[in-house]
Amino acid sequence: MRRPARPSRLAVCALVPLFACSSLTSPPEREVEPKPAPVATASAQREPPKVVPVQAPPPKEEEKIAASHILVSYKEARGAAPTIKRTKAQAKKRAEDVLKKAKAGGDFTALAKEYSDDPGSGPRGGDLGTFTRRQMVPPFADAAFALKPGDLSAIVETDFGFHIIKRTQ
Repeated sequence: MRRPARPSRLAVCALVPLFACSSLTSPPEREVEPKPAPVATASAQREPPKVVPVQAPPPKEEEKIAASHILVSYKEARGAAPTIKRTKAQAKKRAEDVLKKAKAGGDFTALAKEYSDDPGSGPRGGDLGTFTRRQMVPPFADAAFALKPGDLSAIVETDFGFHIIKRTQ
């Protein structure tokens, strides 16, 4: 039968109080006398102020507006239908012509049905319904939210093409 190995000095020190293993540890620190407890005074006996948890106000509902738009797209535009063959310059010219008609009092709904390349809103007269700023690409959202109800925007260019926006609400 094998005899168990003799425990190392470090292992023995783990079982013995720290001061007994002074050769393995740093010298003991000087003993410091405990400080006397502070004397209670009238100001120290006041109750601590109550801690009231701060509740954040409920989040505001993000502003929503309603608008309609006319999108004039071009061949390389994002999401352009394969049937669109006009160039970017041609699309811009077409958007300028439609904007002139709208400013001259043309019916925006009818203009959107006739000229808009947006397959979703075009047939509905350009109606986009209500939306928040985050739901639209930044140039479109910036223009739409800057309008007052009933106002018409200048031409707004996005990756999708050229937009004419009418804020409805």
